Amino acid sequence: MIEVTSKIIIRERDLKILTIRASGPGGQNVNKVSTAIQLRYQVSKSTLPEPVKKRVLKNAGRQVTGSGEIIIMAKRYRTREQNLADAINRLKHMIRIALREPKSRSKTKPPRSSDEARLAAKKRRGEVKKGRTNKRDTNEI
Repeated sequence: MIEVTSKIIIRERDLKILTIRASGPGGQNVNKVSTAIQLRYQVSKSTLPEPVKKRVLKNAGRQVTGSGEIIIMAKRYRTREQNLADAINRLKHMIRIALREPKSRSKTKPPRSSDEARLAAKKRRGEVKKGRTNKRDTNEI
């Protein structure tokens, strides 16, 4: 069992852990040993509260599959154990962030001084543009 908080626990049977070969440079260790970890967590079937599930899926972005499964790739370290711990910590972090309810935005009104400054700037700009017009003398026509 993986403890995210004192109230939220992820069962290990809910996680699918695959070991794969890491890509990129690294010589024989990368070519011979499967040290990278692919951790899959089915959020839609998890025991998380419904609002938390929605926030986790929203925050995960492109790590989510169409079926609501989060895929975390961990290949930062040279050993399988360190990569597994890294993947689990990243999943915990993702869930902890989703546990915090976003603050609701309170509407604010811009101060009167900023409105006056904006209108004064518009007035100045209008005067500049008005000064560009051809001023024909009506007596010449």
